[in-house]
Amino acid sequence: MAGEVLTSRDGGVLTITLNRPDVYNAFNRALHAGLASALDAAADPSVRCVVITGAGKGFCAGQDLKEFSSMPGSIEDELEETYHPNIRRLRRLEKPVLAAVNGACAGAGLSLAVACDVRLASEGASFVPGFVGIGLVPDSGGTWFLHRLLGFARAFEWMSTNRRLGADDALAWGLVSEVLPVDGFADAVAERAARWAEQPTRAVGLTKRLFDHAYDASLESQLALEAELQQVATGTADFAEGVAAFLEKRPPRFTGS
Repeated sequence: MAGEVLTSRDGGVLTITLNRPDVYNAFNRALHAGLASALDAAADPSVRCVVITGAGKGFCAGQDLKEFSSMPGSIEDELEETYHPNIRRLRRLEKPVLAAVNGACAGAGLSLAVACDVRLASEGASFVPGFVGIGLVPDSGGTWFLHRLLGFARAFEWMSTNRRLGADDALAWGLVSEVLPVDGFADAVAERAARWAEQPTRAVGLTKRLFDHAYDASLESQLALEAELQQVATGTADFAEGVAAFLEKRPPRFTGS
């Protein structure tokens, strides 16, 4: 796939690269379309881990404001036609999705990063809310994910003050899981993604579904869903392999099935 979004495959890992480096990978309609196609391809069962990153010096600077000023319809309609479907596609992927934040991450780019399951940052990464800096409110699911990641008070304060957050502060806040050196960042991410791709992918995906459900679920509904999905998990080949490996005292060889 060429153009605004590039994809590459290494074993069970699919890497999706936002590819508008001259504008820090800012969103336009073509990038939205390319991302949609890439996320659809990521649904292939042979893909066991997805990495989303940016070309050049940025992860994603958010909306391309040049295109924003010339949108023909309402902003509400534009969000529903472009950003929202891709956030839904991403969350429907029952496999781990890693955001490899290699540089500037702002606005809707931040919303995309926090919609991923795990965030890895380079030492040169920075995180900026962006929206309030131009008189807008967060969108593309940013408030939903950040509220859950950071808690109400910290998320509200950050989104309302437009403070630039460096990689180390992002790690201290729990916004990212790990900060990696700029040199060799892509290789370090690939190593971690490969480890994720060796996990029992169905179990990981079902666990993702459980945590998505858990935040505003009652205890009874969560217990019921855990029981339902545990029944599914016990029917997988990876469960049989995991038990066999445990009894035989050897490392398991999961296939994601």
